[in-house]
Amino acid sequence: MKIKQILARQLIDCKCRPMIEVDVITENGCVGRGSAPTGSSVGMYEAFVLRDNNPNEYHGLSVHKAISNIKNIIAPELIGMDVFDQRAIDNKMIELDGTEDKRVLGGNAIYSVSIACMSAAAKVKGVELYQYIAQNNITTVPIPSFNVINGGKYENFVQPFNEFIIMPYKASTIDEAVEMAVNTFQELEKVLTQFLGKKPAIASSYGYAAPSDDPEVILTLIQEAINNCGYQDKIAFALDCASSEMYDKDTNTYLLKGKRVTSVVLLSYIKKLTEKFNFVFIEDLFDENDWEAFSKATEVLDRTIILGDDLIVTNKQKLEYAFQTQAVDGFILKPNQVGTLTEALDTYHYAKEHNMFAVPSGRSGGVIGDVCMDLAVGLQVGFIKNGAPRSGERIDKLNYLMRAYSTNPGCKLFDISKLVKFI
Repeated sequence: MKIKQILARQLIDCKCRPMIEVDVITENGCVGRGSAPTGSSVGMYEAFVLRDNNPNEYHGLSVHKAISNIKNIIAPELIGMDVFDQRAIDNKMIELDGTEDKRVLGGNAIYSVSIACMSAAAKVKGVELYQYIAQNNITTVPIPSFNVINGGKYENFVQPFNEFIIMPYKASTIDEAVEMAVNTFQELEKVLTQFLGKKPAIASSYGYAAPSDDPEVILTLIQEAINNCGYQDKIAFALDCASSEMYDKDTNTYLLKGKRVTSVVLLSYIKKLTEKFNFVFIEDLFDENDWEAFSKATEVLDRTIILGDDLIVTNKQKLEYAFQTQAVDGFILKPNQVGTLTEALDTYHYAKEHNMFAVPSGRSGGVIGDVCMDLAVGLQVGFIKNGAPRSGERIDKLNYLMRAYSTNPGCKLFDISKLVKFI
């Protein structure tokens, strides 16, 4: 089935930043649509997001150059290609760009077209995109995890850890998992209000603003909310440290409770946290170039899974190196980091072949209908990152899981009891 037309336009993401949306239209009239979300914590090795840098429009964030590249460079080359040959389509765009980080045409341009092509292929087949990816009936949906408290720079302190996450890992159904998370999130507001003496602020990623620069204090407050709901044996923690954001290259130190510390001190602190609290995973514990510290962490931390996000950026070569150096147990699967679905799936398959985790995740600047959910369900992974249970595009991801669960008879929530390390 040949590609007949490619259209592109500027829309906005959930943070009102300009993004690209692409329609790929096949010769029989099927339309596939794709758009590229962007992150707030962005690794230095990610595919380049091409923006106009025009201060008179969206403070320089508009994407008309990237859209022009789609219309004038990408579309003429892809029209007439077989929409089912995803690898050939993506390779053609990679060849047209000619740079490692896709900065000529824009990673956001290439990725949006890549999604739209796969979506169009699914439409031609008359199936959901996750079914097209699975190439079979699905039997499970992944366990979602929820970013309930957000770190960052606040008025009186800095909380260096980016996301404090809960995961209802012992829920029996997806409906129960979502309800447990929502109940805990709502109860957490009451716990934080009592702790602060006022209602907690909402942070930029829609979780509650961190109430302290001490991670242990925050985890204790979340645990109180979990206990108040009666879920103490069903919900565990996860952390996205995003340590590259708080790393100081000149002193080779990390921020922790208002002080600069070495990777050795940070690892020792995390080790104690994992002995007090149950963590399913810890993500980006160190800087994206601190490979030695990551390798030490996988050796020392025996009660949690170690994942790389900025460290791996969904890049197969980086994951290969991580496997060789035993730097991580797996990676966060964000296809826009590498720029095409073909490259992202190659990284996923490498992980699967080497018994490593692939954990799909949306981005901070999220979109409705994010392809990460199609990948999460279609690839039948065990658990994923969903964000806070607040804001439309994040709720959409939860509804997506419940819908897939409901419309596939016999479908179950993935059982990760044999995957977690703290049991």
